Amino acid sequence: MVLILGYIHLELPEVSSLKGRRAVLNGLKEQLKKRNLSVLDISGEYAKEADIAFAFLSQDGRGAEQYKAHIEALLEKHIGHYPYSVEYERF
Repeated sequence: MVLILGYIHLELPEVSSLKGRRAVLNGLKEQLKKRNLSVLDISGEYAKEADIAFAFLSQDGRGAEQYKAHIEALLEKHIGHYPYSVEYERF
């Protein structure tokens, strides 16, 4: 069994308020939850940046890598127009 923790850091240059950031993040969080990921918004008070943590379990390392590729494709589709980075930790 493999546990993967992921962190998404998202730059939001066009957003000017926390309400605007929340509008962007809610759609992304819903898409991630549809893929059976546990999702948590860990953003601070600065509206032009957002951080999301997520976690999932996989049967083995190969399955985890496939799932990560699926997540990367989802992120590119939904937030590809924003600068973002993704980091993973494997346990």
